[in-house]
Amino acid sequence: MTSNGSTYSDTGHEFLARARSYLAEDDLRQASEKGWGAAAQMVKAAAETRGWPHHSHRDLFRTVTRLVDETGDGELRSSFGIAAALHTNSYEGWLDRDTVEDHLTHVGELVERLDALS
Repeated sequence: MTSNGSTYSDTGHEFLARARSYLAEDDLRQASEKGWGAAAQMVKAAAETRGWPHHSHRDLFRTVTRLVDETGDGELRSSFGIAAALHTNSYEGWLDRDTVEDHLTHVGELVERLDALS
């Protein structure tokens, strides 16, 4: 792992691309899981860059809170919450296609924001 989080960032971008592919195939559970994975990997990249812990879900949510405090960008929290809903959907399968697509749009925006912070 590099100190700038580039491996996490690369994986985050890869997962986002896979999420979009799964969505195109109407595999909503896999699209959801890869969307969550993209968000989580990007949060890990930002945490790694700052030397913050990032090995548990709790660490990821704490990192997002710290990033909001650092940047004043409350959308980070909202978008990460949407990504967490995708994570739940990967198990439960209760979100419809339009909602998964909308949530992946938010995750794409989150990936861009976090890329700039990594």
